Amino acid sequence: MKFTFSAEQDELRATVHRFLDLKSPEAEVRRLMETPQGYDADVWKQISEQLGLVGLAVPEEFGGSGFGYAEQTIVFEEMGRALFCGPYFSTVALAVNLLLNSDDNAAKAKYLPALAGGEKLATVALAEKSGLWDQSGVNMHATSTDGQWILDGEKLYVLDGTVADLILVAARTAAGISVFAVESGASGLEVEALSTMDQTRKQARVQFESTPAELIGTDGQGWTYISKMLDLAAIALAAEQVGGAQFVLDLAVDYAKTRVQFGKPIGSFQAIKHKCADLLLEVESARSAAYYGGWAADDNSEEVPVVASLAKAYCSEAYLHAASENIQIHGGIGFTWEHPAHLYFKRAKSSELLFGDPVYHRELLAQRIGI
Repeated sequence: MKFTFSAEQDELRATVHRFLDLKSPEAEVRRLMETPQGYDADVWKQISEQLGLVGLAVPEEFGGSGFGYAEQTIVFEEMGRALFCGPYFSTVALAVNLLLNSDDNAAKAKYLPALAGGEKLATVALAEKSGLWDQSGVNMHATSTDGQWILDGEKLYVLDGTVADLILVAARTAAGISVFAVESGASGLEVEALSTMDQTRKQARVQFESTPAELIGTDGQGWTYISKMLDLAAIALAAEQVGGAQFVLDLAVDYAKTRVQFGKPIGSFQAIKHKCADLLLEVESARSAAYYGGWAADDNSEEVPVVASLAKAYCSEAYLHAASENIQIHGGIGFTWEHPAHLYFKRAKSSELLFGDPVYHRELLAQRIGI
């Protein structure tokens, strides 16, 4: 396993960084978060076709570039820094990973080329009213009638559900938890946008009423695919959180250098110095955890389940703490709608809860290492 990024990977980071500086400035983030779809179709086309970021880690045989999860981690970190608004996480971290980790080559060949090329958007519908992200949270049922699978029930917190062309759904059958594909426009499918604290990441309620669906992989083996997807999504989210945490740390330090009180920059006061120093330590530790997760996933290491929960727990707390302290260091202006601090705080809080909070992941980590 490699523990440094190559020159090519550094160039990828620089390219994505420059692109997002141009396409995802604060003003554009604010504009998109107020729109129903939550993303810019032209920017999505550039990301998928010109930069090839959607299909970055998709094998070439399925229309992608064939790179690994280390490159993917870099992209997620940069998108977290820029607070990128778009269905990248739902399509790539969730749907693409779920398909890739299934044993259904026919489904991969059917769906992945369109996803990798940016022609279609996708997401995963997993959580329900319980809000749980484990097997016990999947209670929706699927039934087979004359060879046709039918879904009935409700899914919540579905990322980018209102714009997804393809929804991969977790449901129970007589054999256990399985995964099903439902395309937009299917009969009995209703999608409703949810009102969320973090407006930069759209969520939806999805209702299924006798909705026809296509089985993905083997009936009853769905949780095998979903658990792998959740681990990779946790690593991707950890990388996103590191990008956001670094951004708010930079905001706080820059403000501490320029804001003057009692004739001195507030950064010269011991209390502010200690806050910034503590944040730096936490952000660098979070970066190490997220990067190790990305490298482990890139190497297809057996450690992935362990480091995924470790990274998700630590990076969630580090990002939320950094976002909170950034507001404190800015003082009154940090509480205003006009300042970007609250946008990052809301993303930090929503990301902390997504796929399970730090308490959940610490318990999962303890189980995985046999404690």
